[in-house]
Amino acid sequence: MRHIPRPLAGLACAAALLAACGGAGEGDGGDDGRLLVVAGFYPLAEAAARVGGDRVRVVDLTPAGTEPHDLELTSDEVDDIDDADVVLYLGQGFQPAVAEAAERWGDHPVDLLDAVEVRAGAAEALAEEEGGGDAGDARDPHVWLDPRRMSEMVGTVEEALADADPADADAFAAGADRYRADLEALDAEMAAGLADCARDEIVTSHAAFFYLADRYGLTQVPIAGLSPEAEPDPDRLADLADRVAEDGTTTVFTEPLASPEVAETLAREAGVDTAVLDPIEGLTGDEEAAGADYLSVMRENLAALRRALGCAGDGG
Repeated sequence: MRHIPRPLAGLACAAALLAACGGAGEGDGGDDGRLLVVAGFYPLAEAAARVGGDRVRVVDLTPAGTEPHDLELTSDEVDDIDDADVVLYLGQGFQPAVAEAAERWGDHPVDLLDAVEVRAGAAEALAEEEGGGDAGDARDPHVWLDPRRMSEMVGTVEEALADADPADADAFAAGADRYRADLEALDAEMAAGLADCARDEIVTSHAAFFYLADRYGLTQVPIAGLSPEAEPDPDRLADLADRVAEDGTTTVFTEPLASPEVAETLAREAGVDTAVLDPIEGLTGDEEAAGADYLSVMRENLAALRRALGCAGDGG
């Protein structure tokens, strides 16, 4: 699980296969009359499905229960990208294999990070906490955890679908308007639910929640940086344990698609609880089976935050 570029193992083989056999070609992706939209991972797939409705067929390259950052593409997935009418992805190293394939073979490749302000705040904050240092060019790509930024991406998805299928532009606009209304309601609910809390720091497994925290007046205290694979040194864990005790923090947050081991270790050392805060990088198999979506998982996050932060009306 990394947020930094890595060699695209296996992509050259997939490219050779496409060159030898040929892709389906432009316009062949929606052979049932629908646009074929290929999305790098879950939030982008949901946005496409909500905007496009029954006029699109959406392929999510990241299977349920799979952490998306280091996704390696199979030849079939490269074929999907080659066949697609629209390819939605996040650049800046979030899914480097998907970004390279989208830019090389995709028709209408759309980097949704171009739709929003992407900040280095998470990396800079972590570098400051660790005693200074340079955050480099690291940018936090977890923009979808702010519903307002998610809404901005929905507008870009609408434009991409309308460009690929102008005849259905009005339907895409209506789908986008409905989804944006849902996101606006979610944003208002979260703002109200987090407006009056006893605490405002959230201790997280890695620095995935900068935009959520920034939107609702919270402070993210990540154990690891933008790369959740990075192991914090013992001194940092000891400092975090002291900080948790001093600040009266009650909860260390884990994630459903990442190992909870380090967060659980910190919680034990500090004598506090753990709970799940979901960065919504994908649904688990159980969530998918239960019909969960971005909105429902964000509301579960809101409930977890309210309990941990002692918000008004939640008994904290």
